[in-house]
Amino acid sequence: MSGVVEVRRWERVGAHSHIKGLGLKDGKALPVAAGMVGQLQAREAAGIIVNMVRSGKMAGRAVLLAGPPGTGKTALASAIAKELGEDVPFVAITASEVYSAEMKKTEVLMQAMRKAIGVRLREVRKVYEGMVTELEVRTGKHPYNPYQQVPIGARIRLRTSAEERGFNVDEAVAQELIAKGVSRGDVIWIDAETGRVTKLGRC
Repeated sequence: MSGVVEVRRWERVGAHSHIKGLGLKDGKALPVAAGMVGQLQAREAAGIIVNMVRSGKMAGRAVLLAGPPGTGKTALASAIAKELGEDVPFVAITASEVYSAEMKKTEVLMQAMRKAIGVRLREVRKVYEGMVTELEVRTGKHPYNPYQQVPIGARIRLRTSAEERGFNVDEAVAQELIAKGVSRGDVIWIDAETGRVTKLGRC
């Protein structure tokens, strides 16, 4: 009986996946740090670029990294992107992808630019939040079953530390109030646009 030699499975990663940053300490490059080795002056210059981007002085500008093949231009660009944080998109393309017979050069560059665009959306919603001091649900006859009562609206008063206000809500909000089991003393908020009711707790 002999043991089976297991072949170690290698997971293919990118050529620069080990880079975590520029490896700077107080603006000075460490010899070996954050996956970067050597190129001390180039890394310190890249650190100046990172500081300019963070301060908003590089908007609408480009950085050209020139040098022979294999000198670490892409590694430096990847380190700059990692240093700026996860919110900064980084797309690496090779010259063989640009000079392709299937697609025009401008189309390849446009696709790369679209991938490198980061969009951050911030939504502002108007909500009413407070403790329920009064809740009165109005009911009416069901349109198809006159013997069944269904909510057709409600009047609710919400109190905060600053003020107390009353609202007349429609059928959809009234049904949500009943479905969530809202009663006096509950702390809720109501989305003014969608009418969504969220129960936060109880006072």
